[in-house]
Amino acid sequence: MKNSTGNVPGLALIMVGQGRDSQTYVRKKLGACEEAGIQSKISTLPENCTEDQVLNALSCFHEDPSIHGILVQLPLPQHLDEGKILNSVHLEKDVDGFHPINMGNLAMWGREPLFLPCTPKGCIELLIRSGVEISGKKAVVIGRSNIVGLPMSLLLQRHHAIVSVVHAFTRNPEQITREADIVVAAAGVPNLVRGSWLKPGAVVLDVGTNPVKDPSCEYGHRLIGDVCYEEASRVASAITPVPGGVGPVTVAMLLLNTLESAKRAYNFT
Repeated sequence: MKNSTGNVPGLALIMVGQGRDSQTYVRKKLGACEEAGIQSKISTLPENCTEDQVLNALSCFHEDPSIHGILVQLPLPQHLDEGKILNSVHLEKDVDGFHPINMGNLAMWGREPLFLPCTPKGCIELLIRSGVEISGKKAVVIGRSNIVGLPMSLLLQRHHAIVSVVHAFTRNPEQITREADIVVAAAGVPNLVRGSWLKPGAVVLDVGTNPVKDPSCEYGHRLIGDVCYEEASRVASAITPVPGGVGPVTVAMLLLNTLESAKRAYNFT
């Protein structure tokens, strides 16, 4: 793209506050941009900033023709209306894929969203590249958040899986999960899925990133997933680790969405 048009894709990040986890995630995204040759810009706002300040930062990036994707780092402080802010990201720069129109198009057959949410998109990419058959297979998604669970279940259906969703009100989650060929754990509950929840040979994608106290680690905590890796790895035919599994692929999909947006902007094929 640079050789042909003189331009490169551009990604803008908006971070509110100085949360350690958010700082880590943003640093990884900026590093990945640099490695791939994508221009990045960041707007850092104080924890006590107003909604208007966030919307003004968004507006600046909307008007910047060198920016093709905008990401608002979540979570936002409680005094800010997360839904309103995410809805304010212009559709053509919504590389996170969270805009209601993107999500609506994902849910409807015959419609194509401009962008797929990065984590579900990364999970599908992992399955396809690992040679895991999806069509006609039973898949269970644990969790139904707008960020992962809901779009994951929709995307698996697009690939013709038979999808069940397990959530906080499911009465027999272990029994339902044990029937699955593919399990996606995105509940935000550490070690929720035990080895006994899995049928032999199941493929497990662990989206959970849960901090647990560990004084021996640099920041006083380490990350574990929603799946008890030690138990599950004895039963599953394939499983993603935490950290280092779904996370890096999610970042790669963010860069891919930004590239696709830039291709549209520059009419580059």
